[in-house]
Amino acid sequence: MSIETELGTKKIGKGLRSKIGWLLVLTGFLINMCLGAIYSFSVFRKPLENLWGISATQSGLPFMVFLFFFSIFMAISGGLIKKWGPMKTSLLGSIMVGAGWIGASFSPNIESMTVLYGVIGGAGVGIVYGCPIAVSATWFPQRSGLAIGLTVMGFGLSGVVIAPFLTNLIRILGPLQTFLYTGLVFLSVLTVLSLFLRFPPSEAGREPKSPSEVKPDENTGFTRIQMVKSLSFYALWSAYMIGCLAGLMAIGISSPFGKEVAKIDEHIANLTIIVFSIFNGLGRPLFGWITDKLNPRRGAMLSFALILTSSIILYLFGEGSPLIYLLSFSLLWLNLGGWLAMAPAMTKKIFGTRYYSENYGIVFTAYGAGAILGTYLSGMLKDFTGTYLSVFPIVAFLAVLGMLIVFSGLKTR
Repeated sequence: MSIETELGTKKIGKGLRSKIGWLLVLTGFLINMCLGAIYSFSVFRKPLENLWGISATQSGLPFMVFLFFFSIFMAISGGLIKKWGPMKTSLLGSIMVGAGWIGASFSPNIESMTVLYGVIGGAGVGIVYGCPIAVSATWFPQRSGLAIGLTVMGFGLSGVVIAPFLTNLIRILGPLQTFLYTGLVFLSVLTVLSLFLRFPPSEAGREPKSPSEVKPDENTGFTRIQMVKSLSFYALWSAYMIGCLAGLMAIGISSPFGKEVAKIDEHIANLTIIVFSIFNGLGRPLFGWITDKLNPRRGAMLSFALILTSSIILYLFGEGSPLIYLLSFSLLWLNLGGWLAMAPAMTKKIFGTRYYSENYGIVFTAYGAGAILGTYLSGMLKDFTGTYLSVFPIVAFLAVLGMLIVFSGLKTR
């Protein structure tokens, strides 16, 4: 049975629609591989510290500012996607991503790099990031969790591919020239891939009659204003923030925890990050699929239960245990990746598809809040207590809090 809808002036059947959709998911995956290079920024920090004679805190400024502007412009991009479509919006962001990386290569100091890379590059990634997610969600209305998970898996796996490439390039060319050539590559690749992004044929739908309507069908949905008036929005935003906060508190200390607490060799500790990155990438399609099969509330409860279990085991048995370290941190990375697939899928399932790109832009600000708070809290706890083990009672508490919020406030169909 064919789908009698139009893509431009062409009618497409069900089989062709599916093939086009999966090709667009692959396109989104490749776009996210480029965007996820931010997860590899740590390879620049020591070379920049040596180049400019700056502290570790200063070398982390571009990363922190990048995450902030990433989340802010993700919220802004939702309106642009609705107005311009995903292709034009992604092209704008791609130019900004390239400009941020290329501009960073001309930085005379860390402050300039923070503006050029952190502000311009971060804003560009925020604008592009939502485009392939929105495209995947609309091409696969019945399997949006899986489609979104596969799309953003590229962001999680980026570190596995990009980090070794950047490390070798820095060794050969130095950090600033590496920014230049990487920026040129990203500008070219992202611009070309953006040209393929498009929504499927739209179908007319009705708007909800009132903000209290909580069961929109696939062709309708809450407007942004209606969404923020619902209890489910605040439950989803809080759960997403807690999931990212708990995950990033742990992820940010993965390597030093392995060396200082689990007592493993430094070289092996660095290699485990590659393993963890793979789990981070796989968590996205896995939890996207789980969200499709279960309702969003059950998927979120499962994630928080795994975070809680991993945190307790690490706190009680992590000292001097490489096996506990490897298994527990793999689960924590898996769940952070999972939330980056669950949250967009939940936004679509709970609030509908019609205003999806705008709505998820607002929901995504939870990631920015969680990323910044998680990075600061884990460092503060280590400085205050003298051990990274102190992070995990807080992570366990956050997981319990997340479960309570999801159970009491996340209303699903």
